[in-house]
Amino acid sequence: MHELSVCQGLVGQLEAVAAEHAAQGVRRVTLRVGPLSGVEPRLLEEAFPIARAGTVAAEAELIIEPQPVRVECLECGAETEASANRLLCGACGAWRTRVVSGDEMVLASVELEFEEEKADV
Repeated sequence: MHELSVCQGLVGQLEAVAAEHAAQGVRRVTLRVGPLSGVEPRLLEEAFPIARAGTVAAEAELIIEPQPVRVECLECGAETEASANRLLCGACGAWRTRVVSGDEMVLASVELEFEEEKADV
């Protein structure tokens, strides 16, 4: 399950972001994951609690936003959504396409927690 190593890398990024902003913790993490990214969202959700244990993200909530596959047609120039296993142009049906999105995993946002916020809770 390489999703654990992906989550460990993500936690390393979260620790760097928290340190850069002098935050005491991470509350929420939002990832955008496409179906061609090479990771399984369900397995990310299972691996994240293991990877975050004992870190600034120990209590962080993981939100995964699925992203559609989008292709650009090399025949007609249209940009349309496509299914992961059928990368055809949605406008003209051509098979000569280029993947524009849906093959990425992006750290979209990080919600940090600061000491003064903890005192209010």
